[in-house]
Amino acid sequence: MAGLSMQNGTAAAPSTGQPLRTGTIHRVTSETDVRVSLNLDGTGRCQASTGVPFLDHMLHQISSHGLLDLEIDATGDTHIDDHHTNEDVGIAFGQALAQALGDRRGIHRFGHFLAPLDEALVQVALDCSGRPHLSYGLVIPAQKIGTYDTELVKEFFVAVANNAGLTLHIRMLDGVNSHHIVEAGFKAFARALRMATELDPRRSGSIPSSKGVLERAGAAG
Repeated sequence: MAGLSMQNGTAAAPSTGQPLRTGTIHRVTSETDVRVSLNLDGTGRCQASTGVPFLDHMLHQISSHGLLDLEIDATGDTHIDDHHTNEDVGIAFGQALAQALGDRRGIHRFGHFLAPLDEALVQVALDCSGRPHLSYGLVIPAQKIGTYDTELVKEFFVAVANNAGLTLHIRMLDGVNSHHIVEAGFKAFARALRMATELDPRRSGSIPSSKGVLERAGAAG
């Protein structure tokens, strides 16, 4: 069983006077020790140290293009392989995101983006629905980018979608270079997430659902 500690920030954002939407997770298992802190209303500042260099690079893409302030520190059994660390960082990131969103009041909820990177073109559409689902369509030619197993890209997004309560669709429209394909996917995810989680001034703080409620991440139903 993982040990978890959580903290939700309540300080006011200096520019808007609205509460900062933050999440902090400390997740400990026999395989990894992961700390994640994020601020949805940030400026793209990122500190990422996971012991998996390519994953760090992708986390910087999420922060920079999603305008999330993100701090991630992870240690894990990377002497075996990167699987546990990659997955557990995705789990903790998703949990911190769900915590920062709370009941998802006032957000746009839906987001989409089409990101080109040279010959690669990747589309992401997502819904902060509280109902986890991933449809994954990246076809990555290489088995590794540097030392990173490319099959772990899907595992990262599975972990995020399940723990943040995202309905997430990732589609590859074009691409040959493995690094370009994956990076375009992370950039598209970041921009779609930014669109979906930004506050909608016309909502006046209401729940963005005709039912008047969105499922909590991890809840049944």
